[in-house]
Order: sequence, then structure tokens, then C-alpha cells
Amino acid sequence: MYHHAGKACGPIICPTSVAPTQYDPGMTDPPQNAVKTTIFPHVIKNFHPTHTTNVNKHVYTHEHYFPHTESVVNVCCEQHVFCGAPVNPCCPPMYAPGPY
Repeated sequence: MYHHAGKACGPIICPTSVAPTQYDPGMTDPPQNAVKTTIFPHVIKNFHPTHTTNVNKHVYTHEHYFPHTESVVNVCCEQHVFCGAPVNPCCPPMYAPGPY
């Protein structure tokens, strides 16, 4: 808005200008592919002969036995563990015992 002789007036409108037309490179969509199928029927005869052989099978069973006995032995062991040296109140130790 601007003011002219104390009155508020609308905006000044300039004539529209048109720039020269610009041409961009053309765009081409990828081609659409159509498939046309032609069917050629063929008949192939397949033969599947069979033959049966009769087998007489004699089965011999071998039985194996493994007798087993068992016994028990009791073993006793002893350990003596010394967890530090005994203290004699009359004679203090000369050195501190260490691991051997």
C-alpha cells in the first residue's frame, strides 16, 4: 500500500513481461515391450516298460553273546596338610614361614 494525497491506494501493477520460450532437451520414455506367443503342439510317445524279478532270499541269523562279570575294589588314601608352623611361646620364630 502506498498513500497518495493522504489516501491509501492499492499497489502499482506493472505490465507482465514474457521471456522468450526456452526449449529443453526432449524426454523419451523407455519402450514398452509386447510379447506375442505362438504355440506349436507336438506329441511324443513315451514308453515305460517294467519287469519283475522274483528273488528267493535265505536269511541266516547269527546270535552273539558277550557274558560279562564285574567286581569292586575299595582304595583308601590319607593326606596330612600343615597349615602353618606351630608356635612355641618360649622361642619366637626366626623367620616367617613361606611356601615351599
